[in-house]
Amino acid sequence: MTADELTVAGRRFRTRADYEAALRDQKKIERIKAETDLDNPKQIYELLKDLQSGSYRFETIVGRDFDDEIYEKAEALKKQGITPENAAKTVKAYKKKKEKRSKKKEYSVNLSDYDKDMQKQILIELRKQEKRRKLIVVLSSLVAVLCFGYFGVYYFFAARTSMDYEQLSDLKGSDALSETQEKNDFSLHKSSVKLPDILDEYKTLYSKNKRLIGWLKIDDTNIDYPVMQTENNEYYLDHNFNQEYDKNGSLFLDCDCNVYPRSTNMIIYGHHMKSGSMFGNLQQYAKESYGKKHSVIEFDTIYEKATYQVMYVFRSQVYNEDDVVFKYYQFIEANSEEEFNFCMKEMASMSLYDTGVTANFGDSLLTLSTCDSSRTDGRFVVVAKRIK
Repeated sequence: MTADELTVAGRRFRTRADYEAALRDQKKIERIKAETDLDNPKQIYELLKDLQSGSYRFETIVGRDFDDEIYEKAEALKKQGITPENAAKTVKAYKKKKEKRSKKKEYSVNLSDYDKDMQKQILIELRKQEKRRKLIVVLSSLVAVLCFGYFGVYYFFAARTSMDYEQLSDLKGSDALSETQEKNDFSLHKSSVKLPDILDEYKTLYSKNKRLIGWLKIDDTNIDYPVMQTENNEYYLDHNFNQEYDKNGSLFLDCDCNVYPRSTNMIIYGHHMKSGSMFGNLQQYAKESYGKKHSVIEFDTIYEKATYQVMYVFRSQVYNEDDVVFKYYQFIEANSEEEFNFCMKEMASMSLYDTGVTANFGDSLLTLSTCDSSRTDGRFVVVAKRIK
């Protein structure tokens, strides 16, 4: 089979394995569509919820296209005032209105029933209505072209990411490229400390991009991504693992953090994407029940594995440089027990609920940070303590 034949749903794949994975995704999507009424707002919202929670897992960009399609349908419903809360009621009202409209008697107007002057006025009015109709059609067509143009650009950038995160996850533990890179030859922070060997699980991924610094995973969520790090906190705001432009960006570790030896607090940033990707669902930790159910976080560096337990969940913001206030994003190293305890006290006071988890000087911490639209320059933050 030639490369041109390795096409599924308008997407071309480079390898037979990727092509077969896309066929599996397409078959899964067809089954979902057969079981779901995509004209029913309630079912659209239920399907979106299942997609964002990870109930359906896709292997290729074909699945991501379907995920985007359902998200766009939900956004269109919201613009019409149809929300997940009133979706069921809206469907009933629509059906009732449709039935009522179908019961109305149809009637026709015969011009011969009127005199010549009235006939002339009716024809003039009909011509005006036809002109208005054509104008509306033209304007609607222009709006449609602009919308398709926008979505075309959106999907163009999405397509540039040749390997989605499901495929990257499959490379964990693979030794396909590891023989070419046995040792870590990149260190963001120059140090006289001898770096340990990279874990076998991450050698292949590291060989593909030496900015890889670890992997973050939270069970029963969509958070299952590589974590990058570079000399600044800007590059991975709009670049993916393959170093291509991507508005989703990547999860990345604060440039001032060290993974070996570990900084006291390692801070990972990610976008709050409306589609739910990256840290799009992190704010669900605002609910205590969700926090308890997802209290364990796995963050491996390329050198060692580690597990953390959620300790604090709070909202904050990026402050002005001269503001005298606790700034969680500046807490990376605790130089004394007094400084550590002060930071713990500040975060505990801001926490939305009490998890019962505390930390002592010498413990290692992990902070997940994303944007929060509830305030200017807002941030939503989850802080966890290493437990193993």
